[in-house]
Amino acid sequence: MPRWRIPLRAPVALAAAGVLLAGCANPSTGSAEDDPAKPVTLKFWHGWSAPGEVEAINDSIARFEKLHPNIEVRATGNVSDATTNQALRAGGDEAPDVVSSFTTNNVGQYCDSGMWVDLDPFMRKTGLDKEKVFPRSLLDYTSHQGNQCALPLLADAFGMYYNKDAFEEAGISRPPRTMSELVAAAKKLTVRSGDSYERVGFMPNFRLYQNSPDRLFAQWGPAYFDEEGHARLAEEPATYDFFETAKKLRDAQGGYDALERFRTSFGDEMSNQNAFLTGKLAMHLDGEWRGLMLEEAGAGFDWGVAPLPVPDDRPETYGRGYLTGTVVGIAHSSKHQNAAWELVRFLTADTDQVVAFANAIHNVPSTYAALKSPELDVDPAFRTFLGIARNKYSQALPPSNNGGMYVVQLQDFAYSQEAGEVPDLRKGLRRLDELIDADTLQSQN
Repeated sequence: MPRWRIPLRAPVALAAAGVLLAGCANPSTGSAEDDPAKPVTLKFWHGWSAPGEVEAINDSIARFEKLHPNIEVRATGNVSDATTNQALRAGGDEAPDVVSSFTTNNVGQYCDSGMWVDLDPFMRKTGLDKEKVFPRSLLDYTSHQGNQCALPLLADAFGMYYNKDAFEEAGISRPPRTMSELVAAAKKLTVRSGDSYERVGFMPNFRLYQNSPDRLFAQWGPAYFDEEGHARLAEEPATYDFFETAKKLRDAQGGYDALERFRTSFGDEMSNQNAFLTGKLAMHLDGEWRGLMLEEAGAGFDWGVAPLPVPDDRPETYGRGYLTGTVVGIAHSSKHQNAAWELVRFLTADTDQVVAFANAIHNVPSTYAALKSPELDVDPAFRTFLGIARNKYSQALPPSNNGGMYVVQLQDFAYSQEAGEVPDLRKGLRRLDELIDADTLQSQN
């Protein structure tokens, strides 16, 4: 599946594999003594499966092999994290040398388990200064507790799509920039039809498409954990403002029950029945890929893109957004780690390669140089996402050693909270922190 089609609750499926992986005390040991100039065959496992994306990654490999004629790369696509984890635990000649993942939440377990090697020694040996090559926010989600076991391979940035025709009809001159403006615009853009709707201004319910609570919560720049690694959502002032803002959005547009009934009438996210495409949503949280899909579908209205609004007391952060992306690393069991590093370095840090790959699959480049490249295809909508990726306040989720189970727990809590099933928010958040800490401790034992 393309990265953006991965279900939001993917960490659940990976939880068991994640715990096993984190518990591996003796991963198969490979070698970093190989000569990368000698003939070698590398096995590269990745998750891309859509024809255009497979073609793009195969073209990338062909460019690499032209530069390194002694290295043959055998690529295997549509490989899940669970399958890769099982192969790395088993080791042996059939295990991959280079691996990629669409699930940044799992980086913590990749690093902690020792299954993905620390890339810092390879970068020092070949003179790659990661701080000068990659944006800090992307380095944050490819490392864990000082172990840089992965590097970013393109990124996804989230912003707000809006229906310009609906805005003009409602007399709204520009996209909202603060949360209070978002609430006011959402109310004005909502059109009721009896006990249902013709259109909702902004659907706040967390089960909608990409509306996982962590996506919108990123606009507050929350700290999920303290310095000791303990969950601190109950202590984070932004948490309360976030949930209160979501409630204001629901109340301004008819309440949770009415909105949820309308949401269940929406078509599939990746089809031509997408609720934004069919005009049922005037504003919509989504990633950079949606623009290309709207163009291909021939949207019957004028649309634009803007960063998501920010809290009223943090206007200087406007332009920020939630970031995620593909990560790539080297298997600890690989006996060709220096040659594998040449492939990783090419895929992630070669400017021409990163730009070509980004253009091919319409994702955000993951290096400073590629973001500024004149060869980058930048229509006005895509340019907005490039700005979000560059913004110093943009945030990715912090990695954890159990595959991001805290995100799943936040999702489940948010589902209950929005439905009115959490009578005491502070007490509920304290319980959520306890559950997150308990799962983190269990994965360490």
